[in-house]
Amino acid sequence: MTMKIATRDAYGEALVELGKINKDVVVLDADLSKSTKTGDFAKVFPERFFNMGIAEQNLLGTAAGFAASGKIPFASSFAVFAVGRAYDQIRNTIAYPHLNVKIAASHAGLTVGEDGGSHQMLEDIALMRVLPGMTVIVPADAVETKQAILAAAEYEGPVYIRLGRPKVPVLFDEAYRFQIGKGVLMQDGSDVTLIATGIMVSKALEAAELLQAEGISAAVINISTIKPLDTGLIAKMAEKTGAVVTCEEHNIIGGLGSAVAEALSERQPVPMQRVGVNDAFGQSGLPDELLVKYGLTAENIAEKAKAAIARKQA
Repeated sequence: MTMKIATRDAYGEALVELGKINKDVVVLDADLSKSTKTGDFAKVFPERFFNMGIAEQNLLGTAAGFAASGKIPFASSFAVFAVGRAYDQIRNTIAYPHLNVKIAASHAGLTVGEDGGSHQMLEDIALMRVLPGMTVIVPADAVETKQAILAAAEYEGPVYIRLGRPKVPVLFDEAYRFQIGKGVLMQDGSDVTLIATGIMVSKALEAAELLQAEGISAAVINISTIKPLDTGLIAKMAEKTGAVVTCEEHNIIGGLGSAVAEALSERQPVPMQRVGVNDAFGQSGLPDELLVKYGLTAENIAEKAKAAIARKQA
């Protein structure tokens, strides 16, 4: 049975590791440290942890001040608050002066579950990737999350890291090496390319198995960096297979699907389908039930793959 670990848990562990090797790292939270797991860092480095209260605009503004003073701040809250409540501060106080702030937002997407549509942030990737100079990372599992946090600390400039609430399958082993801006070909294929991010990478791998049972060869790419996008790998696999399906726990408008469509329209136009939330808000429910209701399943990915292939053959 595949081990499952929440990416937010891996984030907490990574912060402690990072704190031990880099004294300039500071962590800020909006009174959610138990849920975002920044509390792990607070226990080990209380003098470098700052609870800003339920005040996300102040959280991000203060993080900008730390960055301007030479520190490496990691600022955390739920994605709906970190991005939604403080967008002006992210744009004008962090992105515009290109400050070295790392925004690590947890509880993104439908899998927040029972908290409902008001808390299920499905627009954050779109909002963050449109900001000039902002790097956007959506790790697929706990191993990639840890490496992404360490890479973000080494990278000079603003970074948005999208994390989740539930436990998700561990896909990588310790030999894996994450690189900002590089996609990973999880498996090769010849008929269609499934391009996934975050929790949907494991769903895409399941879909590839379903397709294989029908004699369809599907390649699977993990795009953990939405921006800068690995357009080279995407175009190469689109050319090879002639059809693409994108898979994301986000609105299909403005997220991974849009980013891939933009890239392919200029470099390698092929039949394409998008799996994600179709221009809708979420609702309260169990995470797995919500994924089924909104079509974020291996079965739906497989159906979209067949639709894309049919268009290729028409």
